[in-house]
Amino acid sequence: MGTICQTFLEQEKRNLSKFAFLTVNTKGREHPYVPCEMRTEFQRDRDRIVHCQSFRRLMNKTQVFLAPAGDHYRTRLTHTMEVSQIARIIARSLHLNEDLTEAAALGHDLGHTPFGHSGETAMQELFSPDFTHYKQSLRVVDKLENGGKGLNLTFEVRDGIVNHTGKSQASTLEGVIVKFADRIAYINHDIDDACRGGVLHTEEIPADLREILGQTHGERINTMVASVIRASENLPEIKMEPHIQEATDRLRKFLFETVYTSPVVKGEEKKAQEMIARMYEYFCKNPTRMPALYVSNIEEEGVERCVCDFIAGMTDRYAIETYRELFIPQVWKL
Repeated sequence: MGTICQTFLEQEKRNLSKFAFLTVNTKGREHPYVPCEMRTEFQRDRDRIVHCQSFRRLMNKTQVFLAPAGDHYRTRLTHTMEVSQIARIIARSLHLNEDLTEAAALGHDLGHTPFGHSGETAMQELFSPDFTHYKQSLRVVDKLENGGKGLNLTFEVRDGIVNHTGKSQASTLEGVIVKFADRIAYINHDIDDACRGGVLHTEEIPADLREILGQTHGERINTMVASVIRASENLPEIKMEPHIQEATDRLRKFLFETVYTSPVVKGEEKKAQEMIARMYEYFCKNPTRMPALYVSNIEEEGVERCVCDFIAGMTDRYAIETYRELFIPQVWKL
């Protein structure tokens, strides 16, 4: 009798599209490993990501609103869960590898800085113009997690993580799905959060976009997801129907013009970047004040790289607390 894992692998061969990436075809992992009898390699990657420290830290990392006090604003963790859910629905509907899709989706933002993209911009100015959250996500799973040993993920999951945004394209259809799911998720939940924060009112969204994509949060997500499934059903390309893609692009442009550059959203951004800059300068001069993992990498990779890793891994809350400890005098209580 075969193992549970073998049963899963046989189900993939029977049930998935000829364009799906089968687990048996993985390019494997960088370091030797013992196969699991109960899980496929992509299922193992999913579990390694969910149980790692960087994944847990996502719950206190900003999505759009910096260190939001309200309970219902999205964080990087809730964003990641929404991306995973959307990506899995698309993969399942197209008979592609849902396990590979899920693992890449869950890991796609592990390297995001505190304070969202404003933190990313700060690290580009302080450390390197080449710093990006997606490259840092790959560095997290390759080197920084698991006490400096990395998670030893499969090539395909790593490829989906580092190619989830921008002009780059993942080598698997499952990885491309994550790119679509990421955009669908953030466009819609950022509208929801902006309305909650009083930055935007639904009626301000251009009427023709509401007519095409939907009047509510759920309607818009359903429209976009269904469009990807319909347009991609013949494979081997993942895409949206042209009219939905055009409307989605215009809605994204509308958000950049009205929400992401809003004084309410941007109001604390400069403070956050100045805070990161002061901490970066401090730890470059005092590297031994960092946790042992980052100190141990200094000889091999240099102080600046290790300080970047340390700060990029901070949550909003931890960054604020660290800054306060370093630069804000304590109040004496007698």
